[in-house]
Amino acid sequence: MAEPGLGLRFQRRFLAARQLRSFPWPELEQSLRTSPGSSLLVDILQKTILHPLCVKYPPSTKYRRCFLTELIKKHESTAAEPLDELYDTLAGILNEEESTHCYKNYLLPTGEPVTLSESVAIISGGTTGLVTWDAALHLAEWAIENSAVFSNRTVLELGSGIGFTGIAICKTCSPKTYIFSDCHPCVLRELTENIRLNGFVLEPDTTCHIQTESQGPEAEARNCQTPKLIVAELDWGSVTEKQLLDLQPDVIVAADVVYDPEIILALIGMLQKLSTFRADRKRPEVYIAFTIRNPDTYHLFQTELDKVGIGWQIIPAHSNSIFLYDVQPNVTILQLFI
Repeated sequence: MAEPGLGLRFQRRFLAARQLRSFPWPELEQSLRTSPGSSLLVDILQKTILHPLCVKYPPSTKYRRCFLTELIKKHESTAAEPLDELYDTLAGILNEEESTHCYKNYLLPTGEPVTLSESVAIISGGTTGLVTWDAALHLAEWAIENSAVFSNRTVLELGSGIGFTGIAICKTCSPKTYIFSDCHPCVLRELTENIRLNGFVLEPDTTCHIQTESQGPEAEARNCQTPKLIVAELDWGSVTEKQLLDLQPDVIVAADVVYDPEIILALIGMLQKLSTFRADRKRPEVYIAFTIRNPDTYHLFQTELDKVGIGWQIIPAHSNSIFLYDVQPNVTILQLFI
């Protein structure tokens, strides 16, 4: 008999376009050997490629083609009768043109997705900001487990990229205001589009910030106090005093912005400015998540924080694992005291 939930395990990995080798293929093969027939494969097909979310916001053409080819191989290895649904679906995908963009759908604990339009390439348009990095997933997991940190507060995210962490926080943690920020025009455009994809509608405003409100009865029922969302073009090196005074965050977050010595110095300079221009408000809480790829860069960040008198402590690892990783990342979250 098929393992309960096997289809759902395939679904979570597929919708988020995780690497195919991370799928539970051995369990599928075992289930097909012990229970020959098409019902399990049809169930997986319905939960993945034919799922309404995938039909509307699909992973890349190549990804879907490779997944379906692997699924067909598993079916054919059982010497079962050909399954028309698999071949018909593959034929439809083979007729599609490749795109430079794809979608990924990350399922929250409620079952609601965070849907993102991402670049197929890791580096696109001269920036790495058009894909979601593991530290963003890790920070969102921690935020969901610690929602009181964000509830009814003004949150500023530095280097939002295409918006995963902020959208997840807005859907689960009830902030009063959430300010997404980045400096690259391509990233800001993609970020704005992803806010729209997730049930928020943009209102006409200036180019430096955009206010959005949640729309639809489902969103209103879920959260009567819809957070105000702002997209801000924020260059850490040339930010103005007026911009800083307009922000006034209670909480500052950032994910995967500690990867280069120059970026580290610019980030610390930005935090110092935010501390200086706070209009007699309480100092904001600051949480920075990053993947430790190079220990020297991590130690440099800590050293530079010490030099300017910014205190820091490592946040203990959180217990929940909501999102799926291709490889378990070496992510640390620091709380800073500015």
